[in-house]
Amino acid sequence: MNWINWINELMQLIHLSWAVFPHTLMWLGLLWVIQIINMSSQYRLNLLGIHPRRLIGVPGIFCAPFLHGSVEHLFFNSVPLVFLLTLMQLFGEQLFIIVSLFIILVSGTAVWLLARPGIHVGASGLLMGYWGFLLVQVYSQPSVMGVIVALLCLYYLGSLWLNLFPTSRKTSWEGHLFGCLAGGLAAFYYQAI
Repeated sequence: MNWINWINELMQLIHLSWAVFPHTLMWLGLLWVIQIINMSSQYRLNLLGIHPRRLIGVPGIFCAPFLHGSVEHLFFNSVPLVFLLTLMQLFGEQLFIIVSLFIILVSGTAVWLLARPGIHVGASGLLMGYWGFLLVQVYSQPSVMGVIVALLCLYYLGSLWLNLFPTSRKTSWEGHLFGCLAGGLAAFYYQAI
């Protein structure tokens, strides 16, 4: 493959990214609206997070990615989410929704079954799932655009792999780990389709 093809693929990636960027802002806007409502209720919505191995925590499997413990928590999730949401949407709206629901369901269930006691909230499991999907997808279905996306993920978000390990009692590293694994599984499932 010559450099002209790489440049053409990169230009196509940039063009498509700008086309889906309004949807990225819409999803982030939704997270921030929920955060404002959560703050105004003194974070009572976080009771809808995942409570491992407790029946009250089952709804958290679906609610947790939309809830955050603080403005800082959401801010630090928003930065990589802008990038990852945009890249994920390049695969098309239908696949984006299917992969998102798969990551939320699989990682949330794993957190509910296996994580430490506490209330687990935040979109970081989902963003780690997107990261895992994008990295595994290039391995399972190599293409020029896939390699470019993976290189961008590794270059700009390479430090995300550190979130797969315990660093703080207040951080749900289990959510990060299970999210990344769910994203990788989604990529292999996508390859099988």
